[in-house]
Amino acid sequence: MSYEKKYQFWLNQKDLDPVLLDELINLNEEQIEEVFYSDLSFGTGGLRGLMGVGTNRVNVYTIRKATLGFARFLKKKGIPGGVAISYDNRHYSESFAKEAAMVLAAEGIDSYLFESLRPTPMLSFAVRHFKACGGIMITASHNPKTYNGYKAYDHTGAQLNLEDAEKVIEEINHIDNPFMIDILDNERIHYIKKDFDEIYLNEVKKIKINDVKKDLKIVYSPLHGTGKDIIPGFLKAEGYQILPYEPQMVIDPNFSQTKSSNPEEKEAYEKTIDYAHRNDAGLVMITDPDADRLGIAVKHQGEFHLLTGNQTAAIELFYILSEKKLQNKLPKKGFVYTTNVTTDLIKVIAKDFDMEVVTTLTGFKFIGEKAEKNKHLGTYVFGCEESYGSLVKDFVRDKDAVQAVYLLSEIANYLNEQGQTLMDYLHHIYQIYGFYYEYTNSITLLGLSGLEKMKTLMQHFKKHPPVVLNKRMIAFDDLDKGVHVEDGITSKVDLPKSNVLKYYYEDNTWIVFRPSGTEPKIKIYFGTKGKSMEDAKAFIHALSDQIALEIEGL
Repeated sequence: MSYEKKYQFWLNQKDLDPVLLDELINLNEEQIEEVFYSDLSFGTGGLRGLMGVGTNRVNVYTIRKATLGFARFLKKKGIPGGVAISYDNRHYSESFAKEAAMVLAAEGIDSYLFESLRPTPMLSFAVRHFKACGGIMITASHNPKTYNGYKAYDHTGAQLNLEDAEKVIEEINHIDNPFMIDILDNERIHYIKKDFDEIYLNEVKKIKINDVKKDLKIVYSPLHGTGKDIIPGFLKAEGYQILPYEPQMVIDPNFSQTKSSNPEEKEAYEKTIDYAHRNDAGLVMITDPDADRLGIAVKHQGEFHLLTGNQTAAIELFYILSEKKLQNKLPKKGFVYTTNVTTDLIKVIAKDFDMEVVTTLTGFKFIGEKAEKNKHLGTYVFGCEESYGSLVKDFVRDKDAVQAVYLLSEIANYLNEQGQTLMDYLHHIYQIYGFYYEYTNSITLLGLSGLEKMKTLMQHFKKHPPVVLNKRMIAFDDLDKGVHVEDGITSKVDLPKSNVLKYYYEDNTWIVFRPSGTEPKIKIYFGTKGKSMEDAKAFIHALSDQIALEIEGL
């Protein structure tokens, strides 16, 4: 159906949501094409997009359509139980969550809907606690305020694996008319009350490794999101000196008091660092709006330093393993999970403590899937990815910033007793294992030919691997073909096929090319090990500039 026909079809709906109708009739021709030229795709991570009227936007009708497809998939899968549902602070998140519950009710499926907004990891925990057959999280994570999204979970509390996501997509594609989807508000919708928080937090408490003096002042911000009602109260009850940054403690879909809701961006820390300076705090912790990712800033020698997701994860893992070793509590067979774009330092630390390392594709759904497969083979120890997400204990099967906040509060106070900071601890780790440094360059390929250029770019680097000065290439992964090639010998890679290239060089240097599946964007990840952090940084940034110039010339 053409975009003009789709537009007319929506215009002819007598019961169209009045807000969407008003938006619809005020669209110009260019806008009509933009919102109707395609259907918002349910990808391997669910839905995510701009909110508004049209088939290419997140709205009540695209939410209903996604939920009906998910419901039909669950029925065919035949796993008993209902569906847990949570949502974040964004515009319409609460109403979208209720719409999803009503679609499920009309399909004869019970739902467990949080009474008020709650973090993504609590949704994952709820799936497991209620022995649900699936879960739905309404969130767009750290995206701008104009976005919303929909993440689907399986019965283990992990995001849908690739195979199941494809089956849901197939079901959604069979739904022709989003206006004919039945909804029911009945007894099949069960509300999860506030007392559920304690059940979840009692599990989080089990993370504690050492009793520590809690003298360090810690500034915390939920960036207007779901961490507000969970994290500061919990940490205060545990005795930590938490200073909530009140202007960002307000639930606000417009994120009014922060320049960014993404803990990967330094702008997100500006106000909290200033507040920390004024209150003599030694640590700043911020969680993204759905509280699955954590960013930290550490006061060291009078100045605050932002740690990357790779650095924070290395600190968490080294503390867990070294302290448990001192207590003779290391498992006989422990699993540490990482991804193919996360720092090699995670693997090195894990192997030093005789842990088994499992490497997955980017995305915690892959870590969750592997953790489920390995649950009878050994003990889950830790999981992380470079984009500021980690999971300390697997009673949750997704990234969990609540767990990370609790663990890092302990570590920071443990070090504070010894007159040290997290920066001192990180330097100690580097002294043992070497100076690992990573960098990611995200490149947008402009113009209508952007997607085509991206294909050309990937073909180019398949034929012409990047030349790295003074470092010989020793192996490469072509994950589209599912192969690893080293010394002329080709072997299969135990990873799902994906349009990803990884090149390995001497001295622990690597480059990964990972294009977006839906946008003309490509992420290029770099990693190395240097004699000093300064050397490692200089080398990687020169290499990144070299690759960027090569891409410009294509």
